[in-house]
Amino acid sequence: MVQDYERDLFFLLHDVARLMRVEADKRAKVHGMTRAQWGILLRLGRTPGVSQKELADVLEVEPISVARLVDRLEATKLVERRADEQDRRIWRLHLLPAGAALLTGIERQREELAALIMQGLPAQVRDSMVDGLLRMKANILRQPPGLPLQPRPAATDEHPAASPSYLQAQPASTFEESA
Repeated sequence: MVQDYERDLFFLLHDVARLMRVEADKRAKVHGMTRAQWGILLRLGRTPGVSQKELADVLEVEPISVARLVDRLEATKLVERRADEQDRRIWRLHLLPAGAALLTGIERQREELAALIMQGLPAQVRDSMVDGLLRMKANILRQPPGLPLQPRPAATDEHPAASPSYLQAQPASTFEESA
């Protein structure tokens, strides 16, 4: 049997995610920045004072990668490091006014990219896609690593499949994925 890779869910998820990252990279480059730098600015706009280590954990990269990106952002006066009040070994990251001013433009680029990607998709289809992706995420996060897959019972009216609160939709950004 020949697999139709054009309709394979995993290939499609991978391809769409890759194409989103490529488009976001192009948009950031036009502004003299990288998608990773945009992601850091967005995160700092949402959670000022995050540590470099916390940021690395969220972005799923090594702390040295974040340190180098922050070095560049600091050199351009977009971000500053401040010593933690309780532990001077920890650097807290804060947007400077020039960095905060860029957030509106980054958000606009993000909205334009979302509009491009979702063009021609009715709201009901988008909502169904988000619901399906959230279910997939929940399934993966609940599965103990390294064990054979344990199918979950299907949801019924009597036994709806409830998601734990930590799996609720979190606004994510295409610009935050890579450092």
